[in-house]
Amino acid sequence: MAVSMTPGEAVFRAVADPTRRAILARLRGQRVAVGELAQAFPCSRPAISKHLRILRRARLVVVRREGRRRLYELNPVALVTLDEWLAEYRLELRSALRRLKAHVET
Repeated sequence: MAVSMTPGEAVFRAVADPTRRAILARLRGQRVAVGELAQAFPCSRPAISKHLRILRRARLVVVRREGRRRLYELNPVALVTLDEWLAEYRLELRSALRRLKAHVET
């Protein structure tokens, strides 16, 4: 039985894997065919397809068909979930850096 996840949970699960993060980086600013992605990684084409399926379910990538080819591209809108979560930590980091600066300057 499949476990239902919230969209945010799907995004975090998807980016938890280093191969999927590398795929996202590879897709930044370009459309890439599955075969080309598979050649760029040391795992099998079925493994890349599985990673892409997880990224698609998390809506981090979209697929476009051009003839027989499937081209994948990054969906940056889905990254908003991560950005919102990280925003809290950015505030904490800035505060810690201000305290460090004040300490060093005294």
